[in-house]
Amino acid sequence: MTETAARQRGDPTPFALETNEAGPVCLLVHGLTGSPAEMRLLGEYLFAHGISVYAPLLPGHGTRPEDLNEVTRDDWLDEAERALSPLLQGGCPTFAMGLSLGALIAAELAARHPELAGLVLFSPAIKTVNKLAPLAPLLSRLIPMVPKGDECDLSDPDAERLLWHYDRWPTQGVAEFWRLRKSVRRRLPRITVPTLIFHSSQDASITRDAGRVVYAGLGSQEKELVHLHHSGHVMIVDVKRETIFAQTLGFVRAHLPRVAEPDLGPLALDTDAASRPAAS
Repeated sequence: MTETAARQRGDPTPFALETNEAGPVCLLVHGLTGSPAEMRLLGEYLFAHGISVYAPLLPGHGTRPEDLNEVTRDDWLDEAERALSPLLQGGCPTFAMGLSLGALIAAELAARHPELAGLVLFSPAIKTVNKLAPLAPLLSRLIPMVPKGDECDLSDPDAERLLWHYDRWPTQGVAEFWRLRKSVRRRLPRITVPTLIFHSSQDASITRDAGRVVYAGLGSQEKELVHLHHSGHVMIVDVKRETIFAQTLGFVRAHLPRVAEPDLGPLALDTDAASRPAAS
């Protein structure tokens, strides 16, 4: 893809939008073959409401499809950890959010870091409809690339221009995704942080019960599954994005630490007040 075409379809580079206040921070993780471009609108919305956001670029993405065949799931997780570590060390309430593959990575981060304030999963790719995915570990030894074809499920005709992604499936990259999916599904019970899950019935990439599978598997006591319609897999650029953004913001605000009232101690009773004459 040429540089001009990349600009027309969004910017694939990582981004950070930082407020000047010590408020909540969010890590935004993009999907397989995608880029931080798909997280940009959500990031700008949260930033406009006083929340700092950080969207890393996963290894093998944002360059050329061949590069995705040269990395592993551990490379993705390591990059996400590198991005998350300074946020946690900063002492501010920190939320992990992800789309598709990014949702799996965010979930793994939550399993490792119960100190997270919350987890938000958009179109979590825990079960996929792509018949290539389970065959990818074997197929990757024979074929390096598979064309994607016309698989857009977005309702907003202008949404595609907001994205930057590869037009082919690197089979080794898909194989690594498949292995990560299996691992994360086993680790769902270890996630105990408050979790918000979004799933759309129109999603052509994951199964109709994917959201329920994640919801049922979570160890979190506080969790919510939001069902949407008329939104594609990359729901955060589609027609219901404003609804998603508002609910995500509400979730963040609802899980910020409450400011304790100052303890003033017992009220002192002035026993001499009644015997003093009123001021004239």
